[in-house]
Amino acid sequence: MHLTRPASVQFLRPIFVHVIRVLDCPTYDGWLWIDGHELAANGDAVARRSLFVMPAGLIWPNTPARRPVSQPPAFPSSAVR
Repeated sequence: MHLTRPASVQFLRPIFVHVIRVLDCPTYDGWLWIDGHELAANGDAVARRSLFVMPAGLIWPNTPARRPVSQPPAFPSSAVR
């Protein structure tokens, strides 16, 4: 999820967050608490955060940025007996 100023005044500098869960905490009307990991530009998690946000300001990307998963090394067929 992309968090910008409309989500909260704390996001003067926009950030990307991988949302873990929405917390069931009492809040002001129109706000919610979320738990997640702040993501670096390369997609790595850099910090775990609990954030107080307005759902109307949340931007959900169309496709999540994913790093390629490395494949395990293939064994030569001669190794199988």
